[in-house]
Amino acid sequence: MTTEDGGAADEPAGRGGFSADSTRRTLEIVCAAAGLDSGGAELLRLGENAIYRLSSVPLVARIARTVGYLPAIETEVAVARWLESVAFPAVRLAGPAEQPLVVDGRVVTFWELVSERTEYGTVAELAVLLRWLHELEPPPSLVLPALRPFARVDARIDGAELAEGDREFLRARLTELRERYARLDFVLPAGPVHGDANVGNVIRRADGVAVLIDLDGFAAGPREWDLVLTAMYFERFGWHTAQEYREFLTGYGFDVMTWPGYSVLRDVRELIMVAWLAQNTRESPEIAAEVSKRIADLRDGDGFRDWAPF
Repeated sequence: MTTEDGGAADEPAGRGGFSADSTRRTLEIVCAAAGLDSGGAELLRLGENAIYRLSSVPLVARIARTVGYLPAIETEVAVARWLESVAFPAVRLAGPAEQPLVVDGRVVTFWELVSERTEYGTVAELAVLLRWLHELEPPPSLVLPALRPFARVDARIDGAELAEGDREFLRARLTELRERYARLDFVLPAGPVHGDANVGNVIRRADGVAVLIDLDGFAAGPREWDLVLTAMYFERFGWHTAQEYREFLTGYGFDVMTWPGYSVLRDVRELIMVAWLAQNTRESPEIAAEVSKRIADLRDGDGFRDWAPF
């Protein structure tokens, strides 16, 4: 089941939802099928995917919500193999030779453990990686999907546990932003984009090399999309300092905040951030409270956002 934007819809409630318990069951099933030991696996993150670190071998398992994500993950696997072939510093597939795997109504991939101790890269390193990535030419055999900024937003809003007034507000906001996005004039050439380019997706290997992770959002689209998160994390959230943002500009060579369409992309990204977190309101009171706060901030309009990072 997909949304009109091509994103996978939420799981039926009867499956138990996308939770720590249900994804651990999926992990046990897929590891048994792949000849891996799931005992002692640690849940690192439950968001768009469930991310587990295996204790028996240096592998990370990524479990997507439904089989509706299969086309996107097949692209992710193809991207990972392409980036490895050109020696681009990105996370590598590992474990089973044939990937992705479909089990328990979900899609699973296995990846190398980049580092025993997670150390994030810097904003400057992100800039260098993005400039390098944006200069690459995919092989003819790799057909990247067109960037769909609003994919899955409908399903997340509809499936979230929200007051009906909040749900209607988010739907109206989505309609408005679709119209504003359609009128944008981009100034950078289109090409391969990571899709979720932020410093949280840059991890340092044991040898000190910073690598790009989370390749499931790769698409063909405007390069501005990969620059807006760093800009808004500085300008809107204060998660980056002015010095860090200057280093980002030096590394990449373009300031997306000087482009007239910046505020539109920023507003789109904010809505995505709210809808993404809203799908997990049942997981904890802290998440539910943060979602309520974010929606209130969207209602208030422009201004600084003291949102907690998740």
